[in-house]
Amino acid sequence: MKKHSAIFFLFIGLFFFGQSKITVLKTGERTPITNASIFCKGKLLGKTNTEGTLTFKTKCEKVEVKAPGFYEDDAVVDKMMEISLSKTDPKLQSIEGVIISDKSDPRALRILQKVNDHFKNNSPQSLESYSFKSYEKISFDFDEDSIKQYNQYLNHRLDSLKTVPAAMQSAEKKKDSLEKLNVMKLMAGSKLFLWERASEFLYSKKYGEKINILDNRVAGLKQPVYEMLALRSNRNKIPKEIQEENRTLYRYFLTDSIEIEGRKNYVIRFRQADYKNPVQKRKFNGYIYVDAETYGLKKIESNSRKKSEGSITSIWKPIDNKWFLLKENFKIKMGSTVFDVNKTDKKKNGDSEEKLKKQFGNYVFVRADYFDFKTSVDENKKDFSGYSMSVKNTGGDILEKYRTDSLTIREKMTYSKIDSVGKKYNLDQKMNVFTGFLKGKIRVGNVDFDALQLLKYNQYEGFRLGAGIKMNEKFNKYISPDAYIAYGFKDSSWKYGAGIDIKTTLDKTSFFRGEYYNDVDAAGRFNENLWNFKMKINNSGVDLNNDRFYHFEGFKVSYENDLSNSLTLRVSAKRDHEEAKFDYSYNNLGNRFENVATQLTLKYSPNSKSMMTPSGKLTYEQNYPEFYFNYEQGIKTLGGDFGFSRFDFLVQHSFKTKIGVTGVRLYTGLSIGNAPIWHQYAINGLGNGENSLNFNLTSYLGFATMEGGKYYNDKFVGYYLTHRIPYYFSTFGKKISSFDMVYRGITGDMKNPEIHQFDFQKLDHFYQEIGLEANNFLGSPFNLGFFYRVGYYATPTFKENFAIQLKLNFLGF
Repeated sequence: MKKHSAIFFLFIGLFFFGQSKITVLKTGERTPITNASIFCKGKLLGKTNTEGTLTFKTKCEKVEVKAPGFYEDDAVVDKMMEISLSKTDPKLQSIEGVIISDKSDPRALRILQKVNDHFKNNSPQSLESYSFKSYEKISFDFDEDSIKQYNQYLNHRLDSLKTVPAAMQSAEKKKDSLEKLNVMKLMAGSKLFLWERASEFLYSKKYGEKINILDNRVAGLKQPVYEMLALRSNRNKIPKEIQEENRTLYRYFLTDSIEIEGRKNYVIRFRQADYKNPVQKRKFNGYIYVDAETYGLKKIESNSRKKSEGSITSIWKPIDNKWFLLKENFKIKMGSTVFDVNKTDKKKNGDSEEKLKKQFGNYVFVRADYFDFKTSVDENKKDFSGYSMSVKNTGGDILEKYRTDSLTIREKMTYSKIDSVGKKYNLDQKMNVFTGFLKGKIRVGNVDFDALQLLKYNQYEGFRLGAGIKMNEKFNKYISPDAYIAYGFKDSSWKYGAGIDIKTTLDKTSFFRGEYYNDVDAAGRFNENLWNFKMKINNSGVDLNNDRFYHFEGFKVSYENDLSNSLTLRVSAKRDHEEAKFDYSYNNLGNRFENVATQLTLKYSPNSKSMMTPSGKLTYEQNYPEFYFNYEQGIKTLGGDFGFSRFDFLVQHSFKTKIGVTGVRLYTGLSIGNAPIWHQYAINGLGNGENSLNFNLTSYLGFATMEGGKYYNDKFVGYYLTHRIPYYFSTFGKKISSFDMVYRGITGDMKNPEIHQFDFQKLDHFYQEIGLEANNFLGSPFNLGFFYRVGYYATPTFKENFAIQLKLNFLGF
């Protein structure tokens, strides 16, 4: 044991007192700085030689670097380090006062503004066509020094365990102990996660962008995580560090210029705006290289406030006077792995348990290389057909053809070891559960559970508990039956339904569906056909204060087809028995009717990007504008009681200007002919209608200050406008907050309101409310909005016009 302890302390000594080498250079010039002083917690470790280097030993995790005539900086201790210091020579003295007074250099801001102004023209997408390939590698692991330290710790731990008498343990505890030890051994020899992908990017102004995943492989998984395939970068985006709306989060300083490959570049250093004291204000988070001729981005490096927490570097290359992304490297800390030293070690050295905890930083590493650039390609329509992204291969067999660097021994071991772990613990299924939840599904084996059916609330049913299941592609690739059941505690009744989808192809969305249902819904609901999960969640609280519901029972057949990447068609026919569940009579004919109708639904989303997966279409990038159209036709000749026509239309768009981001939602509805109130349109109020404070949850098409279930029309037009003020600021934690101004309005009419015999009002003047929404309120994931009713429907009482609204931030505008 003494021998093992001696080896252990020798390893610790080698780790803590191992040599480190630092090279200190002048920013921009890349020439060495002589006599730069290196400090550890104020203690001088040495000075650099004529080559700008110093070799030293230290226990410190970070050292300070100082040199006369340069701004000081710090560096995370590593075996090999390189740092660049910015000059404080007379040419730059003019910005010294600016730095201390916490203001950006106006010259730097002017250059960054030109970067933004010229970004579209500098983008490769200003070309007629292009193509290139990429190789990306994402891993989750310790950093290099932690790997060495971890292996030393593990070896010592294993040696110590050999001398410990076998304790009496239950079978379960013994199993847990062995599993923990196996995981520790696994982490010593391989990365915790590894994913590689090779892609081909095609672009044509005529046909748009097409991404082909040439090959990819994820350690531990048989199938790729398709949501991961859609991970994006700075490839076609302005980095967040220089976006106009983020200027208040950083301070920028023009510190140098440098010639790179025969082109002059401005060097701009930046730091976070929340650095408070003068010493911090001389430290920088990163730098930006800007091409002086075109104002294209050449390079950006951004570090966390603590450099040990991560860094991001992106490098661009000019090709035909357009700036293509050439390389990206990320290193981001994602928590730590902590182990306790065993009791034997505690007895030997007498240290406390807290001191003997071993902590190892976990990092996500991302490397991306782009190559094989061509700025003029044959624009064959067939090459751009189908969805925006297609997956050619998922086996990893041809990755070697595209790798820009070979796999390390540790990476090779990751595939062999993690693959065996994935098989043992069924990681595919666990990952499918997580990714399915992002789409509103909880996946368990062959079954997908519908998250939207779990819990609902409205004034008629009260709390509604339910369960919905659908057999997924593991059951059958072409046939998918489903069913649901739910119970409302306030109306004390069951609701249920069942259906089946039959696909006609696996290449795109194309299927026939038949279904039976026995359920209730709010009268006059706006159609949510082809809405995505996030939109439906956003609108799920629209009936919190509405009890005007009707019952419907019947069956429907339909067909859905993606006519293109942008256009989806659904046609259906149904026969229902319908009955009002509130005090209502239509034109003295009662409250129970037969309805036979057909419906046409179209969704057009020209800028959204999708891909086909085994579980169906995945829209990995929802871009605006989007258009939704529904046309329903009642048919009397087939046994229906009514021959009405019902149209509704929704368009939503979001666009960015120099004054911020604006979101627009316009929607309208028209019902023609004779039909009961549930085939008209409810004007969605979220308020409680009581003489108390209005506090409600957001909805997609609702009004915070309007009483629920009060207004109905047979025609209307509404709008929702939101504008994000381009001022961002740090709040609690790492959250960034901002404010949105909101303006909602709606108006319409009803031709013969007297035939609908119940207590309601038509809305035939403009109903308007204005609001201010605080995003990420107090660092939380919620937005808090304050709304006030103005115009025709405003009352003299403040409380009746005022409402507070809560919204989950991820739901968007």
